[in-house]
Amino acid sequence: MSNKLWGGAFTQSADSSLEEFWGSIRFDKRLADVDVQGSIAHARMLGKTGIITGDEAEQIIAGLEGILADITVGTITFNPQDEDIHMNIERILHDRIGIVAGKLHTARSRNDQVVTDMHLFVRAAAQKTKTHLTALITALICQAETNIDSIMPGYTHLQRAQPVTFAHHLLAYGWMFARDLIRMDQVIKSTSLCPLGAGALAGTPFPIDRFMTAQELGFDAPYPNSMDAVSNRDYVLELLMANSLVEMHLSRLCEDVILWVSSEFGFVRLSDAYSTGSSMMPQKKNADLAELVRGKTGRVYGDFFTLLTVMKGVPMTYNKDFQEDKECLFDSVDTVQNSLIHIAGMVETMEARPNRMIAATKEGYLNATDVADYLAAKGVPFREAHEVAAKLVAYGIGAQQTLNDLPIEVFQAYHPAFGPDIYAAIDICTVLARRASYSGPAPAQVQNQIEGLKKTLGV
Repeated sequence: MSNKLWGGAFTQSADSSLEEFWGSIRFDKRLADVDVQGSIAHARMLGKTGIITGDEAEQIIAGLEGILADITVGTITFNPQDEDIHMNIERILHDRIGIVAGKLHTARSRNDQVVTDMHLFVRAAAQKTKTHLTALITALICQAETNIDSIMPGYTHLQRAQPVTFAHHLLAYGWMFARDLIRMDQVIKSTSLCPLGAGALAGTPFPIDRFMTAQELGFDAPYPNSMDAVSNRDYVLELLMANSLVEMHLSRLCEDVILWVSSEFGFVRLSDAYSTGSSMMPQKKNADLAELVRGKTGRVYGDFFTLLTVMKGVPMTYNKDFQEDKECLFDSVDTVQNSLIHIAGMVETMEARPNRMIAATKEGYLNATDVADYLAAKGVPFREAHEVAAKLVAYGIGAQQTLNDLPIEVFQAYHPAFGPDIYAAIDICTVLARRASYSGPAPAQVQNQIEGLKKTLGV
């Protein structure tokens, strides 16, 4: 005969290896605190509606509050024989308060219980990720404020293209992560309906008050359809997708950092706390944190596609497949949050090298566009001006001279509109200052971006 709390109709237990295979307590114990919170709300509702007596509700709530306190301090031991976190909590409650514990599950199924837990977990995880995103954006802003005048090459195709500032480059990531904050808000909104009270799939004949439990747990309202309530995992997928974008943005930032700290660039020094050395080559200082976070992007993508694949063929309503939603969720949340924490520290402590940055702008003809713009401002059609600038670059490469070093006679040989003021027009500081259109890299515009990003954070 089965000793499971659900095993009244079963005459034998499952094989021990099978119980280990389908049991989930090894990972869903992470839901213990939200599971108890949901049970407290359910017990309170049962007592208020008269489904159980007020005294019974008080006994159950007191027992659950004691369990929650012990979970918080880590003194609870879970039993693998009890299969999942829900059965474990109910068994522990029974051991503490006796047979009245069995009344807690009145008008409730593990199906609506687990999805309530998942809603609460996802909501809390998204809120916590927002906190870590805010810390990273703040670190980027602090670096930007220090480096508003640190001129560096901007790149396209990983080729030096036009001058920007280190601040402008960092703020590009700040705005990326600000979009991630918006996506986390959307995830939180997706958890705004309460599944508790949907039962296994078809509600319950007991006179429950679903609006009461929804309010108790901080939801806006109950799900309007009980089948959708227990089978919906969109909110989990939305968090996994949002996490994938966060980790992708982190990976792009890490890729830039890995380039910047290399000897070939030398734009940034990382703190020793966020670097490692080589066991063979004593001169090495590796950006291993950035490399590791870049590598972890693949597993976060994998977590998203794992659940997306699980969901594609699951019929209504609850199926055991849904047990696979938790490990990928927990892994994604942990990986992204830890990545954010450590990368924020790396950004906060890294040291820009403005002299190396501006030296890099002397090569690569970053002011070639400004030669074309100079002619266009004098009435030369831009396409003609572009061709003239390209020919001047080709000449400079052949003569091993920068555009700033070319004699005025060379400029005028390619077009008579050039005058001595061309040198001031293509000075790197002038080139940057003239990029003053909205969102550009000119210092005044960068300052506006900083203020805008601070406003987004509410600071």
